[in-house]
Amino acid sequence: MMSPATTSPVWHPFTQHQIEPLFKKIVQTDGAYLIDEDGRSILDAISSWWVITHQHRHPLISEAIRGALDRFDQVIFAEYTHEPAEELAKGLIRLAPPGLTHVFYSDSGSTAVEVGLKMALGFFHNRGSERSRIVVMEGGYHGDTIGTMSAGARGVFNTAYAPLLFDVDTIPFPGPGREQETIDVLEHFCRDDNVAALLIEPLVLGAGGMKMYAPRLLQEFRRITERHGTLLIADEVMTGWGRTGTLFACEQAKLTPDILCTSKGITGGALPLAATLCKPEIFEAHLSQDRSRMFYHSSSYTANPIACAAGLANLAAWGAEPMDERIHGLAGMQSDRLAKFRDDSRFVDVRQQGTITALDLAVTTTGYLSEVGPLLRAFFRERGVLIRPLGNVIYLMPPYCVTAGDLDGAYEAIDEAADVIGRTWR
Repeated sequence: MMSPATTSPVWHPFTQHQIEPLFKKIVQTDGAYLIDEDGRSILDAISSWWVITHQHRHPLISEAIRGALDRFDQVIFAEYTHEPAEELAKGLIRLAPPGLTHVFYSDSGSTAVEVGLKMALGFFHNRGSERSRIVVMEGGYHGDTIGTMSAGARGVFNTAYAPLLFDVDTIPFPGPGREQETIDVLEHFCRDDNVAALLIEPLVLGAGGMKMYAPRLLQEFRRITERHGTLLIADEVMTGWGRTGTLFACEQAKLTPDILCTSKGITGGALPLAATLCKPEIFEAHLSQDRSRMFYHSSSYTANPIACAAGLANLAAWGAEPMDERIHGLAGMQSDRLAKFRDDSRFVDVRQQGTITALDLAVTTTGYLSEVGPLLRAFFRERGVLIRPLGNVIYLMPPYCVTAGDLDGAYEAIDEAADVIGRTWR
């Protein structure tokens, strides 16, 4: 039987087209809102999959894109360079944790992390070391390329592709009461001279359920990896650009990773772009008269000039606008509205990190494929709020322009959903 959604030739991501309703067309974006073909405004409470930081169609970024189009389209980056890429790289190094000195561009969060993994392996290979194991955290998600799926949690996201995946070592998530276990397991793995890198989402696991842990644990992970000569790769694809309360989550642990991966908010969400930053020794391990030691990674659209121009404008916005005040204000508004749910028996593990809030609906079916997920999504859609729960995990990650009234509407919808949908599944 064909669903209405299958009348379009478009295959949407993370969509079961047999049971999804017909997709509404978005005809415009504005501030914190999407406007559909019926003229209805929908609050973008998850920043269109965590990419929109300031607002939809930020004037400075939109103007930069228009200006770049008068000068550029695509430029082959293996043969030439251009000012937007050069200036953006300098700006990223200024803003990133100190000690990162080189920037490698790619196109998405997945490729930024894939580049990071390849940098780590290339670093040891070019130094004549046999280190090749990667350590990751239980429940992590790093993307949908083969390498990043291998580094992510095994389960519904990648079961069909298991024959393609390589093995990794996994430390437990440091939930309450398990912190020392996590530290001990990491120490155990890193004692093995075969471990190349620890790949981690700092402070918040995104698609793995918006799980959160303290900066002191990240500090301990850094101490362990440094002690054993293991590289630390920080996947800041989601956590970067203010989401956790600081520009990069690593800042809260006062550390510099060996490799930092960023995407999503790098252009304010306007265009796809990613960057992988590294310390000088990683670049220098690939520096040689021997061409076989070069870094073998690229894509046709590496460092697209228009996307880089958008990234530069995003950096300008961070320099010219009161971003700290805006982010702290949003975090405060989120905290105020989340407070009433903290002792609410309808929810479990009510939590916040910076501008991100999350709470688990207390139901019998949990996990990403929980049947309450699509029901919640449809419920929120009807109430004009874009929220895509991770199964029974409801979270908000709105653009920084969101107002108190906008948030009131979102939390009222969550409150109502807990009664209308939650009670049926308890």
